[in-house]
Amino acid sequence: MAIASFLPPNAKPPHVCLAIQKNDLLKIMLMVLWEVKAIDNNKYLNLSQPLDEIGRMLGGWYGKLIKQNSPAKIGEKNKDSCGAQPDYRR
Repeated sequence: MAIASFLPPNAKPPHVCLAIQKNDLLKIMLMVLWEVKAIDNNKYLNLSQPLDEIGRMLGGWYGKLIKQNSPAKIGEKNKDSCGAQPDYRR
């Protein structure tokens, strides 16, 4: 995140997207720990709530960056998505 804050606006989305992916991975790993009873409910809640808030902030930042950098016309849906799956058919 520190890197993205110093980059020009058009270079920030990939870095913010990577941060979103890492945050999502942390949430999944935390959920697995909770499911296998490696952490109790209170620890799970205390850790998952800040991760959810961070995810919302990163998502808002990413959406703002995409809107600012998008040449899409009004009414057109933006095709750039952080969670988009790569096309392996090539």
